[in-house]
Amino acid sequence: MAIHYALVARGSLVLAEFSASSTTASAITRQILEKISGNTNNTNLSYSQDRYTFHIKRTDGLTVLCMADATAERRIPFAFLEEIHQRFVRSYGRSVFSAQAYAMNDEFSRVLSQQMDYYSNNPNADRINRIKGEMSQVRDVMIQNIDKVLDRGDRLELLVGKTATLQSNTIRFRKQSRRYRNAAWWSNIKLTVALLFLLLLVVYVILGFICHGLTPRSCLK
Repeated sequence: MAIHYALVARGSLVLAEFSASSTTASAITRQILEKISGNTNNTNLSYSQDRYTFHIKRTDGLTVLCMADATAERRIPFAFLEEIHQRFVRSYGRSVFSAQAYAMNDEFSRVLSQQMDYYSNNPNADRINRIKGEMSQVRDVMIQNIDKVLDRGDRLELLVGKTATLQSNTIRFRKQSRRYRNAAWWSNIKLTVALLFLLLLVVYVILGFICHGLTPRSCLK
């Protein structure tokens, strides 16, 4: 799709225009302007001419017109016309209603050229395609966010698993410590009893040696 020609006019008086190629568009648009100049209503129109279509937007006394390939869908040329109308009014205000022919051409023809190139070649100029692209970006962001959530969920499950393992190891360690303390306590009891028995045995032997006998009567003599 390409927009080849564009103009801004008040009635049949052209205030600015630009042609991207050598065509008869200028002569044809003059006939169209003469034809619609008596209609003061805000309106959108399209006229077919051979391989091209002339799209017209009339708003508040201003006419913005472009010539585009006949194969182009209407939404892109009319999006271009809306953009041009807004830029023109924003730039010149109410002076457009008293300006002479081509009064804004030197300056605004460059704007026409730039916007014609943008709406002809940049896919973002198509609002529907742009919205689809934005929706695709939102979907990609959502998928990335879901992936991150799932990844955090996996990490959380891993952390929970590690925590459960740590708790299990802690309980096992406590049981082993309790068994070790019990075993150590019994070992101490056994050692104490053995030492007392040995001590009693030593005392008994010493007394027997002193008393020249191993019976109590020996010590009483």
